[in-house]
Amino acid sequence: MVIKTEGLSKHYLLGVETVKALNGVDLEIDTGEFVAVMGPSGSGKSTFMNLIGCLDTPTAGNYWLNGGQVSNLSEDELARVRNQEIGFVFQTFNLLPRATALHNVELPLIYAGVGVKERRERAEEKLSIVGLGDRMDHRPPELSGGQRQRVAVARALVNEPALLLADEPTGNLDSTTSRDIMKVFVDLNVQGQTIIIVTHEHDIAKYARRQVHLHDGLIDKDFLSNEWRV
Repeated sequence: MVIKTEGLSKHYLLGVETVKALNGVDLEIDTGEFVAVMGPSGSGKSTFMNLIGCLDTPTAGNYWLNGGQVSNLSEDELARVRNQEIGFVFQTFNLLPRATALHNVELPLIYAGVGVKERRERAEEKLSIVGLGDRMDHRPPELSGGQRQRVAVARALVNEPALLLADEPTGNLDSTTSRDIMKVFVDLNVQGQTIIIVTHEHDIAKYARRQVHLHDGLIDKDFLSNEWRV
């Protein structure tokens, strides 16, 4: 099991009012699952992603990632978990424009203190996996939107994370490029990678084997999709 939450909650004070962004979520996600988290604006899906990604801490409840309790960790410990256990893919790519694709993918390994030879080999391997073996020396401005997102996926994979967490990864892409990127996620999942994708697009969610729908900070639906796309 990669993820387990019990009563996971996040409440905010807005003036004198308490806003319950997430209100007691119980969820288990097993190793090798591909899960789409959906919900309208205000449903709690962004808050859920921030908690699962260790970008924020819960008000109440417990969260286990890859067998370890993370809901009460310090900031330094959360930073280590983010770097070693979770690979992030965002809508905006977040690449260094003057660095090559290869160097962008190497960055998490540089922060982790991995040696030059090993990090180059690992970065080259991940770029090849996402179909960019012939674009390693190109910089982001020289790449298409879809290719930039592939670089971001390779960067997310380079530390061999237990969880790949993608937040609206096709939000800046056209429909054809979105399909190509989702096929990359499907291929990674077939190879055993655990993936959670946060999206508001039903066509994108259909690529996942399982869908979790949030509403008013709670799980409204949790089901295996019979529309799963290969």
